[in-house]
Amino acid sequence: MKSPWLSASSVNQLVAGVDEAGRGPLAGPVVAAAVILDEVNPIQGLMDSKVLSAKRREQLAIEIRQRSAAWSVGWSDAAEIDSLNILQATFLAMRRALIGLNIAPSLVEVDGNKLPDLNFFGVQIEGRAIVGGDAKIASISAASIIAKVHRDQMMRRMDVIYPDYGFRQHKGYGTAAHRECIGRFGPCPQHRRSFRPISFYG
Repeated sequence: MKSPWLSASSVNQLVAGVDEAGRGPLAGPVVAAAVILDEVNPIQGLMDSKVLSAKRREQLAIEIRQRSAAWSVGWSDAAEIDSLNILQATFLAMRRALIGLNIAPSLVEVDGNKLPDLNFFGVQIEGRAIVGGDAKIASISAASIIAKVHRDQMMRRMDVIYPDYGFRQHKGYGTAAHRECIGRFGPCPQHRRSFRPISFYG
């Protein structure tokens, strides 16, 4: 099937918002989402995922998936984070999310102060990095919600595979309980060995 990126055009004024979840944890993937909202079918209540309750994020994620013009998720796993570093792994996750869209945007707006490579198959897409964009731009807010909900689901699945670490509760973040588990059981394959304190285990 032909990629929509091969036929991207400046005539197309669709904007994709992009955000990530999971840059800071000690374990699990960094997950990025890209969302193109449908301007004629707006979604009420979009905001930075961090200020929403888990229940409200889940509700909005369903609406976003059902009512947006396009959405996609991409991620980089712990091994890629260790190999590339967290910034480059985040950019890779963002590119994977963007390339998964079934519509090629003409503009990509990313939360933060840096942009991933936005050249796809020789097509250079315009991009803007917006500090605090997840609280200012609806499509970035939607992406932050999708990324957070998807990553939380992944960590709950990992909790079943690695029940000793409490991933369901802390989602891989460096809580006291998580650090205690690492001290008792050592790191598992989902831990980022380039991150302290995991790096101390060699």
